[in-house]
Amino acid sequence: MDPHPHHESAALGVGLGETVVPAVVLLACAGLYLHLAGRARRRNPVQGWNRWRTASFAVGLLLLAVALLPPLAPFAHTDFRGHMTQHLLIGMYAPLALVLAAPVTLVLRALPAPRARQLTALLHSVPVRVLTHPAVAFLLSTASLAVLYFTPLYHLAAGGPVGHWLLHTHFLLSGCLFAYVIAGPDPAPRRPEVRTRLVYLGLAIATHAVISQLMYGGFWVDIHAPIPQVQGGAQLMYYGGDIAELLLAAALVATWRPERRSRSGDTPAPQRSHVVSISDRQ
Repeated sequence: MDPHPHHESAALGVGLGETVVPAVVLLACAGLYLHLAGRARRRNPVQGWNRWRTASFAVGLLLLAVALLPPLAPFAHTDFRGHMTQHLLIGMYAPLALVLAAPVTLVLRALPAPRARQLTALLHSVPVRVLTHPAVAFLLSTASLAVLYFTPLYHLAAGGPVGHWLLHTHFLLSGCLFAYVIAGPDPAPRRPEVRTRLVYLGLAIATHAVISQLMYGGFWVDIHAPIPQVQGGAQLMYYGGDIAELLLAAALVATWRPERRSRSGDTPAPQRSHVVSISDRQ
């Protein structure tokens, strides 16, 4: 007889929970997005909703599914290289696809006018202005990696399922925030000029490179894993991060709109609210 049958059943329950719950959440997000897209089309059949936005959202959810479901998720629990692959997918690649899907604009299109005005007011509130400043987005998404990997924080977060999910949530939300600030097509309370966004993107590229090189060399890192795993994770971070940031730069160029100039050519002509102008272009 198995002396520990309850341990196996508990482990099976945890494994099913870690598989079923994210799958259900991702399917629910897909269904909600499709519902809102259909509602936006019904509210304005002429304007409709861009199918490329819907495809981009689907790609983002697919990347999250690859990161959070087997076979990668169990591998990430036992191998640092799997964790780093998850980090890249959840914190860099999936956020870019999700942000390019313009979910905020979609919600504004689908909501009744009074609710849309309330959401617009929230987007222009002081807390959102602070949160969407490029420096804040950079600190949360990129500079925080130094705190994670050069302190005992990673070991504490990796010690149980709660820590894992908190870490995943931080990667996803901070990654979406940085992608939104740099190249998001959604309305922003005060989007900085392109040169400023390029500076912060360059800082992110340099920070990723420095952290990954220090990690590869074993300097100051506090990661409880075999050296080959740590070096392999550092290589993934270095090259995978470069590719993701190049894609973000391409998205910045693709979503950039030059400022209209006044007839004298001296100062930019006044423009409509960013919320309206973004919505009209979809």
